[in-house]
Amino acid sequence: MANEHIPYKIYLEEKEMPTAWYNLRADMKNKPAPLLNPGTHRPMRAQELSGVFCDELIRQELDNDTPYFEIPEEIRSFYKMYRPSPLVRAYCLEEKLQTPAKIYYKFEGNNTSGSHKLNSAIAQAYYAKKQGLKGVTTETGAGQWGTALSMACSYFGLDCKVYMVKCSYEQKPFRREVMRTYGASVTPSPSMETEVGRKILAEHPGTTGSLGCAISEAVEKAVTSQGYRYVLGSVLNQVLLHQSVIGLETKTALDKYGIKPDIITGCAGGGSNLGGLIAPFMGQKLRGEADYRFIAVEPASCPSFTRGVYAYDFCDTGMVCPLAKMYTLGSGFIPSPNHAGGLRYHGMSSILSQLYHDGLMEAVSVKQTEVFEAAEQFARVEGILPAPESSHAIRVAIDEALKCKETGEAKTIVFGLTGTGYFDMVAYEKFHNGEMSDYIPTDEELQQYAARLPKID
Repeated sequence: MANEHIPYKIYLEEKEMPTAWYNLRADMKNKPAPLLNPGTHRPMRAQELSGVFCDELIRQELDNDTPYFEIPEEIRSFYKMYRPSPLVRAYCLEEKLQTPAKIYYKFEGNNTSGSHKLNSAIAQAYYAKKQGLKGVTTETGAGQWGTALSMACSYFGLDCKVYMVKCSYEQKPFRREVMRTYGASVTPSPSMETEVGRKILAEHPGTTGSLGCAISEAVEKAVTSQGYRYVLGSVLNQVLLHQSVIGLETKTALDKYGIKPDIITGCAGGGSNLGGLIAPFMGQKLRGEADYRFIAVEPASCPSFTRGVYAYDFCDTGMVCPLAKMYTLGSGFIPSPNHAGGLRYHGMSSILSQLYHDGLMEAVSVKQTEVFEAAEQFARVEGILPAPESSHAIRVAIDEALKCKETGEAKTIVFGLTGTGYFDMVAYEKFHNGEMSDYIPTDEELQQYAARLPKID
């Protein structure tokens, strides 16, 4: 079955691991719009962010021009526990589909957190420890980020306070217990612990929460707790910077065998894994060195790219965070609780939003049941139970491979398999029992939220 002398799994040696993160913004002609102060509507300065984020992370967040940031030796040593991650040729899936397409996936689930999130968690925890902080606060949706951060904080001896979206907190108790095993405190959000949480509950009794709600609580907790800072697992420029290790490893592995992908695709919630995967390839495209087709895949129940508005919006539901220019559904948007994946954020990374706005990448939305059909198909032939988030990318990879079957084109498709789905069995159970629905917000619903976007001169 294997041919062309391409192994099933392409492993890099330790010496081939990236020694620096790649800052895609350095090659962008149109830079992502700056964060704005919610009060003055002026670009945020480093000193204004210092009460929320770690100092070094602020420097990385605001730097649009430095192409590479050296990865500290302590982080590189930690990476070696689970990196380089394998790039896998999906020979079995290709045969099952009877497609001439060549399908590869970059597998990020081979660590305790079960996802790519550890790449940035360990970096953010390192800088918090280096700054002499007591601990950090954060939010988590499906739980991958909270799990990763709790592990990273445990490694550096930091306290970790996690606000977990309430519906995920209830649906995924085992993910919650992994966080507690690593010493983190986990609170369902919105909660009565914070002023903003109490306000949200008063306005929306019985709400199942959203990432926007959890972000508000985590930020409030950080700024009101001595020796704490807030850290975020997606969306921000610094996070996409850290996640560039995914794309850098992928490109090195492909280059070893002279493989040039035609299509690169990944799931998109806030943008961390997709931004990290495409970074070096997009850099080539921006510099005119090569061309690729990039496809962002998002859930139809939370379609910020495909049905959102490109505008400045609050990063959180409580409206206490800076304003970011992004494709957004509105900071008040709360996705349907039946959505099984963690792709529940109302907006999208400013970097990816700018690239999408400039026509440099595409976006599609897919229904939940179609995602789980693809997940099950992949699991049966490739032997990995994928996370619901990753399965959005699997869905589109399969769709594109089937198009190749129709046309006879032997395109090369690369997608990000961001993690495993072994903590998502409640969702798989609902799918198998026929209890999973495909809720899609109406135009009227989305218009209500869009109408509340802040007015920026």
